[in-house]
Amino acid sequence: MAQLLLVEDDAAIRTALTRSLTERGHAVASAGTGLEALRLLVERQPDLLLLDLGLPDVDGYEALRMIRAVSDVPVIVATARDEEAEMIRVLDAGADDYLVKPFGPGQVDARIRAVLRRTTADRAGGLEPTVVGGLAFRPDAHEVRLEGRLLELSPKEFALLHYLAVRAGQVVPKRDLLTHIWRQPYGGADKTVDVHLAWLRRKLGETAQEPRYLHTVRGVGIKLMDPTVS
Repeated sequence: MAQLLLVEDDAAIRTALTRSLTERGHAVASAGTGLEALRLLVERQPDLLLLDLGLPDVDGYEALRMIRAVSDVPVIVATARDEEAEMIRVLDAGADDYLVKPFGPGQVDARIRAVLRRTTADRAGGLEPTVVGGLAFRPDAHEVRLEGRLLELSPKEFALLHYLAVRAGQVVPKRDLLTHIWRQPYGGADKTVDVHLAWLRRKLGETAQEPRYLHTVRGVGIKLMDPTVS
């Protein structure tokens, strides 16, 4: 059973969604304003937040920004606009997923379960020490060492390298990296990933032409390999 926080200013929609999600086994708290949502977020610490953007007291994007300042709780945004630019704006603001109105309770429940599966799996593996060849990660300290030497990495560089290390030996598509590291939708700019990979290669003492850890699989994605294993 998931602990949900539903943020919706329309009382009728709020009541109907609360009832349908409760019937599907979730525990639901609700708020009609952005400020009330922030209070309940801190008090209840829910597993997931379902956020409507049309709030009466604060702009939905501002509410999302404030939520992200205090919590990494998964957030599914509900919006009435289905333009690509709107979806990109929502995801760039820190949402984990979005729903376009109108939507049915079954779709809401399916999205909630999908987001919780993904974020739970990420968190379960995210704090375990990881070693790949000469790379040793301490996620709790946000540190990675190469042959015992501490690497100076930006938060995004660390997140990217650790994400690949946890999946060592697997080819990870760039679109997955954009989704999980940058919270950008599929079809986002691959250049973002390329630039960060170039910075990481320089710090790892390798190049794209002569890789040790970071191997490009052309047309597929990126694979982090243990260079000591043939």
